[in-house]
Amino acid sequence: MSAAVYFLCVGGLAYIGLFMRGAVFGPGAPDMFDRLGFFADLGAGGFYFLAQLFHGIVSDIAHASGDYGTRMFATAGILNLLIALEAFEIGSGRRT
Repeated sequence: MSAAVYFLCVGGLAYIGLFMRGAVFGPGAPDMFDRLGFFADLGAGGFYFLAQLFHGIVSDIAHASGDYGTRMFATAGILNLLIALEAFEIGSGRRT
């Protein structure tokens, strides 16, 4: 049950971020903040690779909604990484 809730939360954040026409960071960025953004976006897993298919169509950071969309997609990636860390801790017996 909780896996479905986690999937809907991560998927919802990723969808909202793309719907708001947020940018998705690509690999090989020269700036350190862009690299951090890439790793945050990559944390979204399959949603990142789907977003790369539509990257040229979606991105519009000239407006405030696009900037918020970029942050929403990065939040989806960070949330997914935290969920994976929680699953690891539960699986290793550190947490019940």
